[in-house]
Order: sequence, then C-alpha cells, then structure tokens
Amino acid sequence: MEESYDKIHIIARAHSEFPSKFGIPRQSGLVPSLRTRIVFESEYRNAEALRGIEEFSHLWLIWGFSEVRQEGWSPTVRPPRLGGNRRMGVFATRSPFRPNPIGLSCVELIEADLNPKNPTLLVGGADLMDGTPIYDIKPYLLTTDCHPEATKGFTQEHEDYQLEVVISDEIAKKLKPEKLEKLREVLAQDPRPAYHHDESRVYGFPFDGHEVRFLVTEKKAIVQSIKKL
Repeated sequence: MEESYDKIHIIARAHSEFPSKFGIPRQSGLVPSLRTRIVFESEYRNAEALRGIEEFSHLWLIWGFSEVRQEGWSPTVRPPRLGGNRRMGVFATRSPFRPNPIGLSCVELIEADLNPKNPTLLVGGADLMDGTPIYDIKPYLLTTDCHPEATKGFTQEHEDYQLEVVISDEIAKKLKPEKLEKLREVLAQDPRPAYHHDESRVYGFPFDGHEVRFLVTEKKAIVQSIKKL
C-alpha cells in the first residue's frame, strides 16, 4: 500500500513560559534568554531520530499557529509593526493569518537530552506559546541559511524600536532575578497591538505563573503589578 504524504503530523510540543499569545515576541531571536523545552509525542519519542543534532548550534522549528481561527484567507494582511494601517501581501509577511497557518523559527540549541525513553531539546530565543505543535525540526546551516547581503524590506524602518522598561524594586521582588530579566526583554519589544496608543490603558498577560500588568507612556513600559496566578 502506497503511503500518503498529504498529512502533517505533530512530532512534538513546545513548553514555554507563555500560556497565552499576548506577550510572546513577534519573531524568534528577539529575546535570546527565553527558554523553551521541546517534548516529543509518543510516536516520535526516539533518541535515534536526534542522533547528531547536538553538533549544531541552531535549529529551524516548523510549527503551527494552533490558536489562529479563520475562515478562508486574504491575499493581504496588516502587519502589526506597521500599526495595522498598511496592507501587505500575505506572502511578504510572517502573519499567522495565511492559507496554511505554519510558522518558522530559528532557535539556539541549548541542550539535547538524548534520554532513550524521553529525549527532549532545550532551545533559546523561541517565539512559541506553551503547547505549540511542532511539525518538523531541521539543522540551521551557516553556509547556506545565512545571507548577510539580504535586504530587510519594510521591516527595516521599525527594526530598532524598543521601550524602556520601568519596574519598581518592590514589584521586582515578585520574580526571581533570571525571570525578571526575561520579562524586561519581553516588555522592551512592546507586546501591545501596534495600533493601540492609549497611554492610560493597562495591559496584562500571564508569564511564568504570574500575571503581569503594565502600561506604556512616553516610550516606557511601566509595570503596575506582578501577581502569582
């Protein structure tokens, strides 16, 4: 019987500090300190499938926008970094609203645990929500995947945009120092929808078992509270 290749199988799940979409970096590599554990599904829990992976410093993760709900597709989308006001072709963006909701992330391989019964990968700099389905993993090849001459298109004008993060000493005590530093890097990327400009609005999102509430004013992300969930 001929095997069918028209189906995509979930080979693993990502486990990160983000139980919801809000707050997740818009692209991989923006917050290198973030750590994500890749745990394989039972059918693919085979250390032989990872033989040699520890020799690579970076990997490509191919994954699914599991929380995206849509009917049909549109040839144009509104990239968040353009304020939601300008339309670009869907294939000229990394929007999750695409004919096939598939994402691609380049991550650093921190650790390859080749336990025969339960192999896992620890990666850095991922932009993945907890539970994200992983469809494939491939090594990043410096000689062919890196193109220093590549142009940045319309993303160039917003490349250096970051917020100053303000957290009082009292609020900072609610997180361990290493978690606090990760949170600072996440907030510096401005996780708000780009078309939101109300400086009195307080935003909140879950992060590592805590709810973080903040507002943005004068290019500063000011944390209002951090409470354990």
